[in-house]
Amino acid sequence: MRNRKKILAVPGVEPVKQAGIGGLYAITPDIADTGRLCNAVHQVLAGGAHLLQYRNKSAGKHLRLAQATALQRLCKQFQVPLIINDHLDLAMEIDAEGLHVGGGDISPQIARCHFGQDKIIGISCYNQLDRAIEAENAGADYAAFGAFYPSMTKAVTYQASIDLLVTARKQLSIPVVAIGGINLDNVGTLVAHGCHAVAVSNALFDAKNIRKTSQEFTRLFNQS
Repeated sequence: MRNRKKILAVPGVEPVKQAGIGGLYAITPDIADTGRLCNAVHQVLAGGAHLLQYRNKSAGKHLRLAQATALQRLCKQFQVPLIINDHLDLAMEIDAEGLHVGGGDISPQIARCHFGQDKIIGISCYNQLDRAIEAENAGADYAAFGAFYPSMTKAVTYQASIDLLVTARKQLSIPVVAIGGINLDNVGTLVAHGCHAVAVSNALFDAKNIRKTSQEFTRLFNQS
């Protein structure tokens, strides 16, 4: 695996070494204006985000390529991995650092076969611990659980609990990512219960001061 940022440790828990997944994991909103998107992402990265996922469900193929290419250049400046949501072909075309797949997407095995052994492969596990265990056995680098809270990004179909988070930390060797409705008011609970990273979209990109909000999320992880 490539050298990646060291994961932030949680008290009493050994840091996971398989992949550098930790801290603030920013997920882009559906913004058609590439310049505006890059400006917002620049502020997020400057504030200390450790990973960026490009996710745009409304963009066409050409816009996705243009935006992903621009974000890849920006992420390289900050030495932050760019992870592409769903689109293996796009991730391969721009040589992104990683790919995130959902329930109806390709398996981690197929993604790894096509994408490469040195890439980050993440998978949505919703509230299903068995799915996460299978993903780990299939070579996934992290498991994302959620939604933990009501989300403005998409309708909440699966509700994840704090008990699930605690159990996942005990049973999985790969990093655990929390997602869904996470903001500065509730992130502390997730950090205290051992998540390696929090995936955040609206609370970051809709903030009045994006960079300061990114810094606050990062500070909470550093305090732990």
